[in-house]
This record gives sequence, structure tokens and C-alpha cells, in this order.
Amino acid sequence: MKRLLFVCAKNRLRSPTAEAVFSGFDGIETSSAGTAPDAECVIDLGMVEWADAIFVMEARHKKFLQTRFADGLKGKSVICLGVPDRYTYMQPELVDLLRQKMAAYLSQR
Repeated sequence: MKRLLFVCAKNRLRSPTAEAVFSGFDGIETSSAGTAPDAECVIDLGMVEWADAIFVMEARHKKFLQTRFADGLKGKSVICLGVPDRYTYMQPELVDLLRQKMAAYLSQR
């Protein structure tokens, strides 16, 4: 089972959408978290350690993880999907964009 963690700032729109979209794929377990102190689910070291791969929505999220969890990220892939914060939860355009951005990674498993 491959464990994928999706990260955005508030864990309200983008990362929960990604978690929901990819949770139904065979052989994949998903979770999501946010980097902001007031996120729905604030990322912690346990989540970083749980994940096989971490997908962040913006470069600033990757920088946050590298600063905050440097030791926990050793040997882990942290991939920036480049998804801007302009979508609502499960918005069809967001779902399509996430599927496009994740296609290369999902075909490698």
C-alpha cells in the first residue's frame, strides 16, 4: 500500500479534495494536512513519517516542510503540484487539474 500525503495551507479545499479523489485508487492510502496553525488538520512529524510521498500544492508549502521537518523528510519525495489557491472543495476544475498533475506519479507505482 502506497501512502500519499497532500498538503496545502488550511487543509480545507485543495488537499482534502486530493485526499478524496485519490483515496479510491487501488493500492493507495491517502491523507491530507495543512501548514497553517489554524488548519483543519495541522501537519505533524507523525504524518510526515507515515507518508511514502508528500504532495504539496505550492512551493511555499514545500519550503515549510523542509524547514520544519528536515529530519523526517530524509528519503521521502516531496513533490510540488503547483495548484493555486483559487478553487473550492471538489470543484470539477480542481479535480481535473489534480488528476492531470498526479497522472505521472500514479503511473510510476
